[in-house]
Parts: sequence; structure tokens; C-alpha cells
Amino acid sequence: MAFNDQTAVITGGAQGIGGAVAEELAKAGVRVALWDMDESLASQKAESIGGGAIAVSADVSDWSSVEQAIARTEEAFGRVDIMVNSAGIAGSNGPLADYSVEEFKQIVDVNLLGTFHVNRAVVPLMRKHGYGRIVNVASVAGKEGNPNASAYSASKAAVIGLTKSLGKELADMDIAVNCVTPAAARTRIFDQMAQEHIDYMLSKIPRGRFLELSEAASMIVWLCSRENSFTTAGVFDLSGGRATY
Repeated sequence: MAFNDQTAVITGGAQGIGGAVAEELAKAGVRVALWDMDESLASQKAESIGGGAIAVSADVSDWSSVEQAIARTEEAFGRVDIMVNSAGIAGSNGPLADYSVEEFKQIVDVNLLGTFHVNRAVVPLMRKHGYGRIVNVASVAGKEGNPNASAYSASKAAVIGLTKSLGKELADMDIAVNCVTPAAARTRIFDQMAQEHIDYMLSKIPRGRFLELSEAASMIVWLCSRENSFTTAGVFDLSGGRATY
């Protein structure tokens, strides 16, 4: 896959799926801006992957923070060709009737409004240059809904809807907007979940194991490539057979 002279923004790029994608894109010669709330960890990741990667402090739930991050990225690289929105939180597990109103809002702020903020920030640059590849990381929970995870499931379903809408808006340009719906992978997001919920998620995966970060990165990197020249507003499954639509 050719990634000649391209720049990518990876949110949540310090670790997890975002970190794995950043590593693969950097290997392909892409200049990478790692947007993360943990700038220290992002700086370590940027140094480890090399290739001129930079770390940018960003809270995707805060529009002013995203504005500052895109300005810094544009100053450093001049353009954004690829955006992978991997930043997200799971929140705690519990029935909706007992769920914290404040925590529900926080999850929506990060997962949905964060996706909106980052997409809104990069689209004008992509339109300016007439090219772009956007991949939003949703979840199989957004397709099926996990019990005791109403906020997370709802926020990820909304990411799917936002992706479909934006993909259609930009379909007359060489800007592809797609999302992936992974099953759980062993990342630090597990620290937010009850073991009972982790066991539930594993029991629903026909392959009988969790997603590997390298598997997620392989699909996402292809979606970011010029070879993905036709598909947009699409949802790509990474659920190990759990979802069949």
C-alpha cells in the first residue's frame, strides 16, 4: 500500500488500537501525530516509532483542546490525510436504572462528542486538499448492545450513525469515512470493566478469544490507504463472528 508523503492523526494513539495503528502507519512512511490526554505516554510512543512522529496533548471531549491540537498538527505537518479516531472510554458496568447520570454523560462526551470534534477538525483540511481517509473506532456493542453497558453501547451506536452520515456528505470527493466495530481486545480499557462483563464479552465471540491489536491495525491501515478508493460510510466488522451484519 502506498502512503507517499502522507500525515495521519491518531487519537488515543499512545496505546491500544490507536498505538498499534500508529506503529503500522509509521512503518509505511506516514508522519504520525499521536493525540492523547497522556502526553508523556504519547511522547514515549512517538519516540519509539520514529519517522518524525509527534505527540500532541488532546482531550477529544473538549472542543477548544481539539482546536489547539489540530492547529499544532497543521503547523508541524501542513496537512492531514488520514485520521483514525481511537480515543474512547468504557465506563463502569451497571444497570441503566442505577447508572450514574454524570458518568453516562462523560462516556457520551468522550465517545460521541469526541468523535464529532475530531471529525469536524480534520474535514476542512481534507476538503482543502481534496483527499482524506477517516476511520472511526466504534464497537460491536454499538451494533448489538451489551447489558449493563448502556452508555458505552449507545455512544458507539451513535459513532456508527455519525460515520454513515459524514461518509455520504463527502462521497463526491476522494474522502472516505468508515468505521470498525471491534470485539474486545486486551487493552487498558479492561481496567474500567467488571470481570463478569469481560467474561460475558468473551462468551459471545465464536472464535473463542479476544481481538489482537495487530488484527485491528491491519484492517484499519487498509481503510486508510489509497487502495480503499470506493467504500465509504461503511461499517467493517472485527468481532470474531459475533456480529453477522
